[in-house]
Amino acid sequence: MNWYRYSVNIKAGLFIIGIVLALFFVLFTQRIVNDLREDNREIVQLYAEIIAGVAADETDESLNFIFENIIQKVRFPIIQSDVEKLPISWKNLPPKIVATDQLINMQRTMDKQNPPIPLEYVNPNTNEVLIFGYLHFGDSILINRLIWLPYIQIGAVGLFILLGFIGFSIIRNSEKKHIWAGMARETAHQLGTPVSALMGWIDLLKTKPSNAESILRDIDTDLIRLQEISDRFGDMGSKTKFEEIDLVGLITSTVDYLQRRVPDSEINFNYNESIKYHYNGNSKLLSWAIENIIKNGIDAAKTKISNTDIDLLEKNNTFIIDISDNGSGIPRRDWKNIFRPGFSTKKYGWGLGLSLTRRIISDFHNGKIFVKESVLGKGTTISIVLR
Repeated sequence: MNWYRYSVNIKAGLFIIGIVLALFFVLFTQRIVNDLREDNREIVQLYAEIIAGVAADETDESLNFIFENIIQKVRFPIIQSDVEKLPISWKNLPPKIVATDQLINMQRTMDKQNPPIPLEYVNPNTNEVLIFGYLHFGDSILINRLIWLPYIQIGAVGLFILLGFIGFSIIRNSEKKHIWAGMARETAHQLGTPVSALMGWIDLLKTKPSNAESILRDIDTDLIRLQEISDRFGDMGSKTKFEEIDLVGLITSTVDYLQRRVPDSEINFNYNESIKYHYNGNSKLLSWAIENIIKNGIDAAKTKISNTDIDLLEKNNTFIIDISDNGSGIPRRDWKNIFRPGFSTKKYGWGLGLSLTRRIISDFHNGKIFVKESVLGKGTTISIVLR
């Protein structure tokens, strides 16, 4: 699937999901706040009924006892006012609120949060309902925290996403620059062998014109290789075309080409001649992958003569290609890292060759590629599994 084609829709979908989640957080928290407010209202309503029940007492001792020993035990701010809504007593208010006008302003704020509950007295003789005061109550600390909780969550998640997006954009732009530079370097690396060979053949043709026929055949081979390199990059960016491949012939042609053009190298190819190694794949890309691994092994040999062994095996319709070198080896911690874009153990490497190789084997051919064995100072074996 081409994800770039749907990138706008994906971003819009993620944005909508984010809005839905934010609304869910707000509405869910608001529901909890409303439930807690209703619980507080039921408590205050009960206090109002208790106060109304003792309102007929001629003294204020009963009311004072209720307020001091019952009402003041609550954990949310509460104010008892007279019929004119002037504060008489209060509890759980901020310490800075002491003046009458401050109390009244606080009382108004509480009334916006929760409607005041009237203190009603029913005259037993006339059944007349008399209001002799009000109970005003506000939100508890817990409710206030819950009100702000979804906004804090959304802000924290939004900040995290923003920082992640910025970090991701920086990394992505850096990777883009690295990949472009790496692709340019890989192109030059791919062209380097046939181009340098062509220059050598031309010099040889000038000095030994008698060998023109043999030299022209080699020139023709390198020109074909240049065309293959062009086709390789084209196949990487388009839908891969598969065909039946003779793996023996493919590996043999790759080995023969490199053997004549890479100095101080010895490449041995081992396989069972009685078995037909036919596989459905893309010959240009597979030869590129095998060539990359062989070249890496040759480069790893540095100053000593490089020895590369290629073993082609068949097990239950699965083909295994083991490529071993006598290079410097790979630390265990980097066995998986060498296939990541940008990772390289070479001083001037761009880390794209083995990354392209992994893409060819894993993504295009649904195979596997991994470091089978590696010993520091002795060499490495990379295994390719094709099903």
